[in-house]
Amino acid sequence: MSLSKIRNIGIAAHIDAGKTTVTERILFFTGVTRKTGEVHDGQATMDFMKQEQERGITIASAAISCHWKGNQVNIIDTPGHVDFTVEVERSLRVIDGMIAVFCAVGGVEPQTETVWNQADRYKVPRIAFVNKMDRTGADFSEVTGMMNRYLDANAFPLQLPIGAEESFNGIIDLITMKAYVFTEWEREETKIPEEMLDSAVSARNQLIEKLADYDNNIMDLYLEEKEVDAETLKSAVRDATLKLLITPVFCGAAYKNKGVQLLLDAVNDYLPSPVDVGAIVGHDTDNEEKTIKRTPSPKEPFAALAFKIIHDPYVGQQTFIRIYSGTLTGGMQVFNPGKIRHERIGRILKIKAKEREEVSSAGPGDIVALIGMKFTKTGDTLCDDDNRILLENIHVAPTVIELKINPAVRKDQSKLGEALAKLSSEDPSFTARYNEETNETIVGGMGELHLEIIIDRLKHEFKLDVETGAPAVAYREALSREIEVEYRHVKQSGGKGQFAHTIMRLEPNPGKGYEFVNMIKGGRIPAEYIPSVDKGIKKTLEDGVIAGFPVVDVKVVLLDGSYHAVDSSDWAFQTCASICFKNGFKKAGPKLLEPTMKIEINTPDEYIGDIVGNLNRKRATIESMRRYRKGSQKLNGFVPLVEMFGYATQLRNISSGRANYSMEFSKYVPLSDSMQADVLKEFEKQS
Repeated sequence: MSLSKIRNIGIAAHIDAGKTTVTERILFFTGVTRKTGEVHDGQATMDFMKQEQERGITIASAAISCHWKGNQVNIIDTPGHVDFTVEVERSLRVIDGMIAVFCAVGGVEPQTETVWNQADRYKVPRIAFVNKMDRTGADFSEVTGMMNRYLDANAFPLQLPIGAEESFNGIIDLITMKAYVFTEWEREETKIPEEMLDSAVSARNQLIEKLADYDNNIMDLYLEEKEVDAETLKSAVRDATLKLLITPVFCGAAYKNKGVQLLLDAVNDYLPSPVDVGAIVGHDTDNEEKTIKRTPSPKEPFAALAFKIIHDPYVGQQTFIRIYSGTLTGGMQVFNPGKIRHERIGRILKIKAKEREEVSSAGPGDIVALIGMKFTKTGDTLCDDDNRILLENIHVAPTVIELKINPAVRKDQSKLGEALAKLSSEDPSFTARYNEETNETIVGGMGELHLEIIIDRLKHEFKLDVETGAPAVAYREALSREIEVEYRHVKQSGGKGQFAHTIMRLEPNPGKGYEFVNMIKGGRIPAEYIPSVDKGIKKTLEDGVIAGFPVVDVKVVLLDGSYHAVDSSDWAFQTCASICFKNGFKKAGPKLLEPTMKIEINTPDEYIGDIVGNLNRKRATIESMRRYRKGSQKLNGFVPLVEMFGYATQLRNISSGRANYSMEFSKYVPLSDSMQADVLKEFEKQS
């Protein structure tokens, strides 16, 4: 198939906007499924995990291929809940275009902004679909206005709804000036209703006037007052959409099968093919400053990005990749520059949700699953061994909430370790570590629901009975001032001894993570032991120093040291570096950092005072309050995560269930001295 006929798209939105239902209808109308699966009865094709079916929400992004009017459309349906934002992040990293789904009643909701900002970060062209036009309170023009006010979307309606709420029964296409009305499964082309003709002509003229700013051909026709034909308009809309200048807006009611075929036409007409996206840019593996381009051609050297891992009970580990250039064939050897390892390609599968089709090869633009990968993880590049390239990794926010977890039966400890290793390889926003001092396993995630799903999967997928503690905030440790420290490690116990000596400087490194700088000259410490020093420090960072929380944002400069020709070893220098770092860290004004969340609340006007008062008691900082819709307001601010446990119930009580909120991780900030003392006291009690 020609590359220009491929569309790699994501469908993303706030939870409950109806994106999975939109996907289900797309699959039905493209002939992939013979019946429509519904989210509410747990039968959605794309929500095939047991936890998704029980909760009626999407948790894992699912990939599926379908065909529409000669084009192959590869769809990734993404979650709307903020706890699974990494699923959206990694999907946006590999798609070429996006359908942003909006609820015609709710409009721009909290998670919509998060998804929109993620799409901006990856420069993904998008079209908007205003869904649920049949719902009470549906308002197409209000949602379009909200897109401009809150998302700076430059929304261009290409359709007008015929009616709204219960009377919504059709759509006017402003490009072709045709109307469509819908029966249960069919659509019928008809004339524009007489009473809407003037508003349709006016809307089309406004569209032409706006597009004249982006297209010289339309500008000339507009100034000469000549008719602009549909193909000219389509071409201008497509060009402006691909350049991220505008967002075309469509409407419908997916649950009632209205507007979905027209949306599929829009995917073909306005979203990019791999050819439109053009070359992917990566770095030379030997010189990070040097950039390399790969154009989407099967003749180019092979380059792909792994964006998701799933452990399937039938075929084992599936590694999902997006191919950017070259051709991949079964049995081929590729190189993983991130892991500095070679991988042998086993089976190549094209995925249709939970069904799979084996293929012998895949090329640019394809999204496929590989079976049998040993070293490749999420975010890794796979490339031709003779033409190496390193593609941009996938952004993963740090975990903010932790849970102690242990097997109910002690003999299941190793089984639990294996299960957690599989889950953390599938989901980079989930972490698991074992604390040897307390003999406890600690798991970390993006929120309470995230960890709840993980525990559920351990019980049902891995058949593990586990006991958990209460959720706790994932603090971090950092130093507040620079310090120079020295430690000499000498141990004699009969046979060969241990000797290592290091002098290092520890410096705060805000926002830059861990950095190791080697300043050793003249072989004071042999070159083979420098990585041992780095390794010893890294192990200490993971385990923490003052309270068992990971250490972040520290720069370590190795200044000097000495060694013994017989007694020095890799282990001796690891141990020495670890103790040296701990000693220095304790004297460098160690601080605990707590996760602060960005919160957004939509509330009717009458509850705003009580909500603000409640947030003030939670040490929140209110950033802005603005008119959201008539009679309601949107509040934005920042609040420490520790204050937000159980907030859903509190907000429900304050607002009689009428307000809703969303929060996502913002940054780590230092605790006050008094609060740090309280946390450390609590930590000592539990140790």
